Amino acid sequence: MSAAGAVPGGRPARVLLAKPGLDGHDRGIKVIGMALRDAGAEVIYLGLRRSVTEIVAAARDEDVDVIGISVLSGAHLALTRALLAERDAAGLTDIPVTVGGTIGATDAATLRELGVAAVHGVGTPLPDVVATILGLAAAPATSAIPAAPALPAASAAPVGAVAG
Repeated sequence: MSAAGAVPGGRPARVLLAKPGLDGHDRGIKVIGMALRDAGAEVIYLGLRRSVTEIVAAARDEDVDVIGISVLSGAHLALTRALLAERDAAGLTDIPVTVGGTIGATDAATLRELGVAAVHGVGTPLPDVVATILGLAAAPATSAIPAAPALPAASAAPVGAVAG
């Protein structure tokens, strides 16, 4: 990055943040949005209870560099699968997706296997989240970001269960 929050060419990174599903707690994503803004990024915050269709349409219309979602309800696997499928169907596979929230280690690995570029669980230091998202935004747009593979439905393990 040539300057904090900038992408190649010097324009500010454009980051879309949203809360899909029925989760109603948005303090964390707002803090991340403010930190990204303070680091020089343009932040498009869609707010609570957005559908994956709305998120992908906004990503396309706003020409964003990164999509970030936050899920605290335990529905992160299903919502992320749907979001990645919608993103891929829209031909936006060059836009990386990050997922934050209450996510156990096993589910974090599954999200990465699905094609999520970064997973930020509860307690991830804010500077790390900002650096990761800005780094993804600054990376050259390539087809190197994998399309979401068709994987079987979530396992029968309880949400948040961690293999031990």
